[in-house]
This record gives sequence, structure tokens and C-alpha cells, in this order.
Amino acid sequence: MFTLVAPHASYHQSFLESHREWAGAHQDGAAVFLAGDVTSAEGFADWVGKLLDAETAPEKDGMVPCTYRWITEGPRYVGAIAFRHHLTPALLNSGGHIGYGVRPSQRGRGAASWALRELCSQVAAQGELDRVLLTCDDNNAASAKTIERCGGLLEDVRTDDDGTAFRRYWIDVRAVALRPAPTN
Repeated sequence: MFTLVAPHASYHQSFLESHREWAGAHQDGAAVFLAGDVTSAEGFADWVGKLLDAETAPEKDGMVPCTYRWITEGPRYVGAIAFRHHLTPALLNSGGHIGYGVRPSQRGRGAASWALRELCSQVAAQGELDRVLLTCDDNNAASAKTIERCGGLLEDVRTDDDGTAFRRYWIDVRAVALRPAPTN
């Protein structure tokens, strides 16, 4: 069974296994860019502290307060999901409120859909927002399916500065909280 947990240093070894699976690719929702060194215990603990502090950090250089949660299964790190509490103009265009990523060996098991539904339910319970924006590359069928499975309604498809098309979806978090989870 999956759980969402606050980042914690106890997941160091499992995170390192996941980090190797990603082989240097961008890990949506994980904010690895905030880390100096995730390989050492000290560097990992420092990064965990930055992730926890981000929830109450003031907006600076395009970064907004963000809650990071890890998708886990027992002691195993499965992935990450991030909730940005408000949108800058850049995030409104192409970043959205929520980003997530699941380690390659754990994909196809429903972890992303479960985590997105769980996070949307938490946002609804807090009453902070009525709806959230998510984006994904236009060619990322798995992410589009995850967002749509969780009630995402496609607003439009845009093109970024590099010419890459991306989709923009809105999810009514109250509706997600009330709907039963899909079976597949």
C-alpha cells in the first residue's frame, strides 16, 4: 500500500536506488535541483531539510512555497509529488501547482494516480484552493492518462520556448475528494 510522507533522512538508501534508476534524467516533483549532494548521508539530510523548509519559504526567484511529499511503500521510496501553493505567471503558463514523478521500476502500478488523488484530497480538505493546474509534455501519454484519471480537464496545448508542446489541465480538488478511486 502506498503512503505519502514528508521527506525524511531514513529513506536515503532507497532514494539512492531510485536516483540511479533515473540515470540523470529530470525527476518531476523531487526538487533534486535543490540538493548539493544526495549521495552522502550529510548531503541527503541537508537536502531533506531544504525540502521541508520550502513549505514556508517566502517566494523568491520564481520559487513559491511548496509542499514536498514522497510516495512510499513501506520503507521503499517510490517517487515524489510536489504542491506549489500559488502560481507565478510562469507557473500559470507552464509549471502548474503539482508535479510528480515515479521511479522507473515502479511505474505502471498506479502510484502516480494514487498520489495525485491523495494530494488533491488533502488540498481540498485544507480549503486552500478549489482547483489546481497540472501540465505535462504533449507526448507523455502516461502522465496525461494519470491526470485525466484524476479528473483533469484539458484547457489547452501550448508550446514552450524550445518548441515542445505541453498540455495544461485543471483538476477540481473537491470533485476528486468525493469521487471513488478508479479500479484501473
